[in-house]
Amino acid sequence: MKQDTFQAPDYYNIDDLLTEEHQMIRQAARDWVKRDVSPIIEEAAQKAEFPKSIIEGLAGVGAFGPYIPEEYGGAGLDQISYGLIMQEIERGDSGVRSTASVQSSLVMFPIYAYGTEEQRKKFLPKLATGEFMGSFGLTEPDHGSNPSSMTTHFEDKGDHYLLNGAKMWISNSPFCDVAVVWAKNEEGRIHGLIVERGMEGFSTPETHNKWSLRASATGELIFQDVKVPKENLLTGKSGLGAPLSCLDSARYGIAWGAIGAAMDCYDTALRYAKERIQFGKPIAGFQLQQKKLAEMITEITKAQLLALRLGQLKNEDKATSAQISMAKRNNVEMAINIAREARQILGGMGITGEYSIMRHMMNLESVITYEGTHDIHLLITGLDITGISAFK
Repeated sequence: MKQDTFQAPDYYNIDDLLTEEHQMIRQAARDWVKRDVSPIIEEAAQKAEFPKSIIEGLAGVGAFGPYIPEEYGGAGLDQISYGLIMQEIERGDSGVRSTASVQSSLVMFPIYAYGTEEQRKKFLPKLATGEFMGSFGLTEPDHGSNPSSMTTHFEDKGDHYLLNGAKMWISNSPFCDVAVVWAKNEEGRIHGLIVERGMEGFSTPETHNKWSLRASATGELIFQDVKVPKENLLTGKSGLGAPLSCLDSARYGIAWGAIGAAMDCYDTALRYAKERIQFGKPIAGFQLQQKKLAEMITEITKAQLLALRLGQLKNEDKATSAQISMAKRNNVEMAINIAREARQILGGMGITGEYSIMRHMMNLESVITYEGTHDIHLLITGLDITGISAFK
């Protein structure tokens, strides 16, 4: 197994802006990734298998619901801590970070924010430890960027709800124990329902033949006359704003996570450029390679500052959806561009599994699309600054 020698870049001494607790939390996640993720992730990606052996470790570093209060099994941390954990995990692999993001922001968050006290006590502690794994059902086969047109629906049958429909591109679906599913009632109002593994008519077929997020399990959620107990309805909020608020939390985590992928590509390319000799000297001594590396560290530094400020706003409950969209879009684009440039520095070696760059690049092709596509986030910013919607 190849040793993980990653060293995180901090060109602007941003660590000085973090608390000692922040740095300790980040270091714990970084050490875990080096020890338990890096040695196995290339093989997992080659085999297109999610390494379930890491679930306990993810829970151990606080990756499941870090900002959920301790009384419900969470770590009770702030939003910057959440971001730093996502950064370190995505430095290991975007698919692993996806697993943690879904669990935290798309499953635990809505149950905590919109669920009943009984639901919080029943589900959150087991989700926090990884005993239960969750998935989030919003995207449908024919409804992606326009979730308001979803067709998944449920009917009130007196003592239960009857749920029908299907969701697609669902992380954690194949092995989830619970799914937070968004569906329309008879009046067309969107509500969240907690669907549990074992309910008759509920199935989760896996999606195969992916070239991206290969170390993450992706699948569908299919509901055929599923009887959902009435106590599984999320009563705290309805309408499209409910699932979109969950996506805000996930997008925030992605804005941090993408920095991790970019840092790993940069660190790999920098080391390689210093060691690779051509024309009698390291390729790091050539102008074109220095240009690439200098631009990489510049963009990483800008993204770090953007994410940190957004984290401060989140801690103060001042971050807007549009600000989160900007950070998600910018930082993922930054990361995918760095992955492509880093691959060029490595030449042919850049496409091999001996290095992480090509895996990051393929993963980021999904990250740039999910939780709101690259173009949609641009239109969210456009709407925010002009007041005019381009969606209709």
